[in-house]
Amino acid sequence: MNNLIRKLLFGDNVITEYSTITIPDEIRERVYLIAGKNIMDVSKSHWVLCLTPIVFGIWMGKEEALNFSGEKTDYSLLFTDQQINFRDNSNKNATALARLDLSGKIEEINGTLFLFRLQKSTLHHLGFIKTMVLFYRYYRKPTLSFSTFKSLVAAYSYPRKVRIVSFRQDEYFNIFPMDLVGDISHSNRYVFGLRHTNITLPKITATQKMVISEIPYSQKDTIYKLGSHHSKNPPHPESLPFKTLQSERFGFYIPEWAENYREINILKTINLGSHMLLWGEPGNKVVLKSPTPHLYHIHFLQYLHQQEHGFTYPLV
Repeated sequence: MNNLIRKLLFGDNVITEYSTITIPDEIRERVYLIAGKNIMDVSKSHWVLCLTPIVFGIWMGKEEALNFSGEKTDYSLLFTDQQINFRDNSNKNATALARLDLSGKIEEINGTLFLFRLQKSTLHHLGFIKTMVLFYRYYRKPTLSFSTFKSLVAAYSYPRKVRIVSFRQDEYFNIFPMDLVGDISHSNRYVFGLRHTNITLPKITATQKMVISEIPYSQKDTIYKLGSHHSKNPPHPESLPFKTLQSERFGFYIPEWAENYREINILKTINLGSHMLLWGEPGNKVVLKSPTPHLYHIHFLQYLHQQEHGFTYPLV
């Protein structure tokens, strides 16, 4: 009976926490920051930087930041799978709505990174019954409340790209994947949210150096095996299951299949909770290979929502 109900509600889908996808063309989803009566499309300028609590970073250019910084109002992020015309009151097409508190900012000459802490979220991906069955049957655990579950679903209602981080100091090195990364390279900045339990974080903050690489989705299996390096030291470089090259200035190990990399100088760190914010200045972009589709994460509820509406990204 349980299998029958499961099949009726969710079809033949393998239920996971996050769906791993690739995006052949462009990201379809949109994210809007609502500040009082002002609405801003922040799809390409917002990032998740911490998971406990969930903290978003939103970059605004100089003029936008000047207009925004004087506002004292309620803030929210509206997630949707299509562009919205708010004049037609089309926010009914939202997949999720996250209520936010402004918790800090990093000011630069050409813009500002605003930090928002998620306070409460509302989901519209699936019907109420499906959502509750999914949570209580497959996701609930002592460390995950329904409120936290909703927040994670909201945060991953927009695809989060997976990249590779490299570090090296004397004989020590590490290579690991992460998706809490913000590319603000058009303003010569990057922002990262790295978990405090990552064994390399103290070394990165001490030396103020790291390298970030763009990578193809075709290396998914190898990328996920590197995920264990968050909590334990990797083997000797010669024992890695792939060849490496060294970055131009830092001499950090880069997987041979990386498409490109940037060497990052860390300028500032902020403790956000479970994660440390790393604010960095990138060096020259070194291109190694032609670009191919990348690996992204979305929450499984977002994937089911896409499926119900006749559109899904390819699973990988």
